[in-house]
Order: sequence, then C-alpha cells, then structure tokens
Amino acid sequence: QVQLVESGGGLVQPGGSLRLSCAASGFTFSSYWMYWVRQAPGKGLEWVSAINTGGGSTYYADSVKGRFTISRDNAKNAVYLQMNSLKPEDTAVYYCAADQSFMFGTSWFPKNWGQGTQVTVSS
Repeated sequence: QVQLVESGGGLVQPGGSLRLSCAASGFTFSSYWMYWVRQAPGKGLEWVSAINTGGGSTYYADSVKGRFTISRDNAKNAVYLQMNSLKPEDTAVYYCAADQSFMFGTSWFPKNWGQGTQVTVSS
C-alpha cells in the first residue's frame, strides 16, 4: 500500500529556511508525479509544487516561485521541498502527495497523501 511520510517541518523565523522531506514506499516511486500541497489554518488546499517522474520538469505556485525548490531522488524513493525566504503567509500544514497523472493547478488532487507536517513562520 502507498505510504508517504513527511518530515522537516517546524517553527522558523521570517526569512529563514526549512527543508521538507517525504519518504515514499509501497509503490513504484519513479512512475509517479510527486506534489507538495499545503493548507493554511481555516483555508482550503493550495498547490505548492510538482515534479515529474524523472525530475526534469518542475512546477511552482506563483506565491512560492523563486523561493521554493522541489527535487526528488528516485534511488531513495524520496521527494524534497527546499523552502527559503519564508514568510508568515507560508504557515500551513504541508502534504506530500503522489499520483500517476499530472494535475498541478487543477481542481483535482492526487489520490495518495501523507499525514502532513506543520510549518510555522513567526517571529
């Protein structure tokens, strides 16, 4: 069965950095698009980033472009989100998600989700 486990969240000051990791198991990782989706308190799901199966194509929400970088290591079955220049509005639960289809920016969301990791940006 598909399992996604996020780690790396925490409390950081504005302008700081965090690196989120997502360990995947139970499926052929290299065949899946990987996504990061976040949910701020009291708000809906928001696309953050996506990466294709080989890692050569990446997508970002306008709100994080230039500050966040997604990457993957198919040998380790892992996907990462490097977050720099963090802002208070980046505060959210960040979810790693996997799907065999590309759906970034659409109203459809992936079938497979992790439990999420909390990121809080505050002084």
